[in-house]
Amino acid sequence: MPILRNGAVIEDKWVLLDEADEPQAGTPLVVPSEIWRASRDRYLKWYGPLGIRLSPADEPSAIAHDFGRFELIEIDFPVFGDGRGFSIARLLRERYDYQGELRAVGDILRDQFLFLDRCGFDTLAVRQDQVGAWKEALSELSTPYQAATDKRTTVLSHRHPAKAAE
Repeated sequence: MPILRNGAVIEDKWVLLDEADEPQAGTPLVVPSEIWRASRDRYLKWYGPLGIRLSPADEPSAIAHDFGRFELIEIDFPVFGDGRGFSIARLLRERYDYQGELRAVGDILRDQFLFLDRCGFDTLAVRQDQVGAWKEALSELSTPYQAATDKRTTVLSHRHPAKAAE
């Protein structure tokens, strides 16, 4: 799947580990959370970039002590109606101050793009046939109404600069 960052398609260097995989050392590796929990010590010794894929049921607090090890955290959206990934992203950015790349993967609709952006996602995996539609979503809303992790200036800040500074 193509990976979008700031409206541009970028190369995806990351490989998702499957239980049957034996990736080569140095490969940028994404480990599903259930495999990470079962074999954490093995992957802490991984030679190369390391990422993790969280499911909606994962509690970030359970692996918070490992966040510094991950260059990438993927958050899976198994169905478009499951919004727990948005909450996980906000927790990672706001509570745990995760500074690495956050990637949305799974069943994501282009109508959710602005929510993904506001929650702190850097990249997202999209279907090849939807790349153009996702790029269009970048320009649909020029000024947000609510404050979020992206710290963009809100409508309130434009209308009442002194009040927004409080």
